[in-house]
Amino acid sequence: MQALESVSFDLGAGEVHALVGENGAGKSTLIRIIAGAEVADAGTLTIGGVTAGRLDPHTARTLGIATIYQQPALFPDLTVAENIALALESGHAWRRIDWPRRRQRACDLVERLGASLDPDRLAGTLSMPEQQIVEIAKALGADAKILIMDEPTASLSDREVTRLFGIIDVLRRQGAGIIYISHRLEEVFEIADRITVLRDGESVATLRIDREGRSGVATAVVTQTQPRVLKKGDENELIRLMVGRELAAVFPKRPVQPGEVVLELRQFSNREAGVRDVSLTLRKGEILGLAGLVGSGRTELAETLFGLRPASGGTIEIRGVPVHIESPERAIGAGIGYVPEDRRRHGVVPELSVAANTTLASLRAVSRSGFIDRRREHESAAQYVRDFRIRTPSVTAEVGSLSGGNQQKVALARWLSTKPSILVLDEPTQGVDVGAKAEIHGLMQNLVEQGLSIIMISSELHEILGMSDRIAVMRGGTIAGTLARDEATPDGIMALALGHAANSPAVHP
Repeated sequence: MQALESVSFDLGAGEVHALVGENGAGKSTLIRIIAGAEVADAGTLTIGGVTAGRLDPHTARTLGIATIYQQPALFPDLTVAENIALALESGHAWRRIDWPRRRQRACDLVERLGASLDPDRLAGTLSMPEQQIVEIAKALGADAKILIMDEPTASLSDREVTRLFGIIDVLRRQGAGIIYISHRLEEVFEIADRITVLRDGESVATLRIDREGRSGVATAVVTQTQPRVLKKGDENELIRLMVGRELAAVFPKRPVQPGEVVLELRQFSNREAGVRDVSLTLRKGEILGLAGLVGSGRTELAETLFGLRPASGGTIEIRGVPVHIESPERAIGAGIGYVPEDRRRHGVVPELSVAANTTLASLRAVSRSGFIDRRREHESAAQYVRDFRIRTPSVTAEVGSLSGGNQQKVALARWLSTKPSILVLDEPTQGVDVGAKAEIHGLMQNLVEQGLSIIMISSELHEILGMSDRIAVMRGGTIAGTLARDEATPDGIMALALGHAANSPAVHP
């Protein structure tokens, strides 16, 4: 299978050029070629006006190309200064180390990015945005002219994203060319000067975003044919280009008549986790969106409801019957499933097969006399693969080899195999492409039409507004207000999340 076909892409000095497309569109292959990790079969790669020959990672770095991945590659037991030094210093093992100079260089590089870090801090103690700053400082110290950022905001809060964008602006003003890869289309429009769309290994369009006073000579070019240039469009046009077809809606929400109350929380609290006096209801066939800023207590509420954290007060009723949930086993027994936020750490086991992941929470259903019946396991998994359109070579393939969207579908299948009546989804489409996002939303809609009830936690306002029947907004560990679908607006949700309840028509449960 050919990963790329006649791709045209160019990057200017002082420009942020976004690269978008569905998983499997060829983005990763293209950046690996530019970074020297793979070699193209045809075409030319030009750096600073000079055609580059066969690249390897070392040669790419010497030419000023640096890649910053979603998960920074720092040594956790070394300091900030040592991590930067490893990338920049050379010499024999017995040379004398100038520690003051090493620390000062680390401070100078970090300060050039408008940040401040103790050079003696261990990298393992740094937050995700602080680790990214160290990675960018390494690139800056190496005098990188081309910076590749792969999903840099996937694990960041809104405030941290704003700070990262400020750093990107600093780099842009200093003349660096930045290749920016992200599934978050709204931030692509915010930060990029141009957007190139890849589909099925081909560059199908380049969308120019006019920004006054920003121009530069080309610093990297992959050429065979020139891509067509489009006027600035909205997200719907970009989605159409990415998937190659018209999407009726990325959020295929259809009205479902809500049934009986299946879950009711009264003054539900977990003081240790910061959850306090939460009262809400969830009806059969309903999607209840749970919105709020990072740190508002949404995930902590979900974990307490699922028994991962012990509740300290309040009551839970399922179909009018009080229950006590002290463990995930109790939650599963009560008909609750939970797909956590961190897919790779808690949602799936990447090293296990699709079949094993799908049945992991319901082993009794595929076991006989205490032993797993592989035939049953494979048949059960195959049914979910068909129903959920999971793209995998077979049910024996490792989940870690699948795309993010397909991994998320496997995580959904894992918990649906327990036959829950209530499903808690924490950031269900985080880090997946727009096509997979639409498919996951379609699955959610089908599930509620079949009578399942869903609590959906999401940091994306478009998702909250597009898929929810009602929206509960959290602030400070409690419910600030609940909005009906027809009265919810981005401003109204943010007003509640920020504590400006007077600006929003809140309906409390």
